Amino acid sequence: MKIYIDGKFYNERDAKISVFDHGLLYGDGLFEGIRAYQGRIFKLKEHIDRLHCSARSILLRLPLTSRELTAAIIATCRQNRLRDAYIRLVVTRGIGTLGLNPNRCKRPSVIIIAGKITLYPAAFYERGMEIITVPTTRNLHSALNPAIKSLNYLNNVLAKIEANNGGCEEAIMLNAEGFVAECTGDNLFIVKDGRLLTPPLSAGALYGITRQVVMELAAETGRKAIESNLTRYDLFNADECFLTGTAAELVPVVKIDGRVIGNGKPGRVTRGLMAQYRALTKVSGEPIYD
Repeated sequence: MKIYIDGKFYNERDAKISVFDHGLLYGDGLFEGIRAYQGRIFKLKEHIDRLHCSARSILLRLPLTSRELTAAIIATCRQNRLRDAYIRLVVTRGIGTLGLNPNRCKRPSVIIIAGKITLYPAAFYERGMEIITVPTTRNLHSALNPAIKSLNYLNNVLAKIEANNGGCEEAIMLNAEGFVAECTGDNLFIVKDGRLLTPPLSAGALYGITRQVVMELAAETGRKAIESNLTRYDLFNADECFLTGTAAELVPVVKIDGRVIGNGKPGRVTRGLMAQYRALTKVSGEPIYD
């Protein structure tokens, strides 16, 4: 595997960063997870735009323009001869001192890793998955805004640990008010009485790229997605439930906190959106190879 670090490619065992990089020392940095399908990078512009928004929020000056980031991502896929890939784009504050002061970091670093990922077993997509609600709440907007996709992911990691301890691969995180925010790495949707509902960004949900695609796909079939504060009660009484994420794509949920959702099988709306999404990934995206 060839890994991009600040304009150069390194073999996997030689790809290193400084121990004084503030991304390592303090989680001071950003990342994006991006997918490539059949030689095309899916929603690349949207991912880079979101990176810019996060960078602006934490006063991090990206060392590459959007066009240069696009070229570097494509080059990394080519170096690894990939047509289908999971791409991890990381921007750290860069090398600084042992103090917190970000002004001591002279130049941010850009790291790009392109490889393969299988987030969930195939059975989850066919039969659905079981998830639980965990005690760890979503970060407050006034503390660390969940809209910022930062390297400081310990909030999600703690919730993931609780999910694993509960025998599940994924978990629901509530916000401080008790409303559903999102899962540890995925956005959440439910279907109730034909309506498609998802927590609003104000509840602590990440502005998910896949989340937005699903909302657009639903609109194409006349089913508008509604952003609404949801409680666990709403989830327990949903007709269908599914999760969305770049790595996860769309995965059905058939049980939450021991409660069977709907008839305990992936629902018609979920299956339809899964098919629409897969069809879209086959024809849309930034080409890797000319």
